[in-house]
Amino acid sequence: MTSSFSDNLGGGGFGVVYRGKLQDGCLVAVKILKESKSNGEEFINEVASISRTSHVNIVSLRGFCFEGSKRALIYEFMPNGSLDKFIGNNYYLPEGQLGWEKLLRIAVGIARGIEYLHQGCNTRILHFDIKPHNILLDKDFNPKISDFGLAKLCPNRSSIVSMVVARGTIGYIAPELVCRTIGEVSCKSDVYSYGMMVLEMVGETKIFDVNSDRSSEIYFPHWIYKHLEQNYQLDINRIANEDEHLMTRKMIIVGLWCIQNDPTIRPSMARVLEMLERNIESLQIPPKPIISSTQRLAANSSTSESAIGFADVSRF
Repeated sequence: MTSSFSDNLGGGGFGVVYRGKLQDGCLVAVKILKESKSNGEEFINEVASISRTSHVNIVSLRGFCFEGSKRALIYEFMPNGSLDKFIGNNYYLPEGQLGWEKLLRIAVGIARGIEYLHQGCNTRILHFDIKPHNILLDKDFNPKISDFGLAKLCPNRSSIVSMVVARGTIGYIAPELVCRTIGEVSCKSDVYSYGMMVLEMVGETKIFDVNSDRSSEIYFPHWIYKHLEQNYQLDINRIANEDEHLMTRKMIIVGLWCIQNDPTIRPSMARVLEMLERNIESLQIPPKPIISSTQRLAANSSTSESAIGFADVSRF
């Protein structure tokens, strides 16, 4: 199927992804998982979760392989790869120039996919790893959520779940997953991750050291909140006109609502979609976000994947 694994599309801690072709000529992405000590729990979890879904913004699982220690997942092929290629430190690359209208459309599509997982499935699914690396883009840059290895099924449709250990990626992980005194783990944890990702899409930034002595480096949501509160023009890269300014401002307001430390203050994904599709004049500026312990951990972590947090605002 993969011509002896000849076309490597990339990989990470989970394993490697290869381009493949089915007998009918359909292109697929074949994810070969690394051997795991968890008896294939994440693999089985991903197959069980994604096989329950059918949505335009959820990647389609075409098949899988489970043979001894060999495990593979076969997905529909997404020619534009993952969203992380087009944001963050890649903003200077030619493929990084998506444009604000397209970025807003991508944000709306991701929100629709998450809302479907929370409300549209017969079994509610909490993803717990929403981040740019797990958002795949088709030939028309329509986004599809992938990688359900950390997902949790809620058969009784309860939003509150119990969890022994935290799940997710540092920088996107909701604070209640680390400190249970903040609130209960629920679908609002996905909302937090979504908000951090939207702010990263807007700010085109990655984490910087929280202990840096460079005065230009501050917590990016605080910097951008100040500009919203005082109605400053947001001098962010590539904003060319008033329409783009309004689209950017809308994404920022939604992102800031989503990353509130208190899960009860965060909007549902249905409410997020309403805000994204309404006029900017009807949106209220949320309370100023608080720097949580997980965000400080992310800023000081040398092993964290790309994540928004403390940014060099002199770049904007």
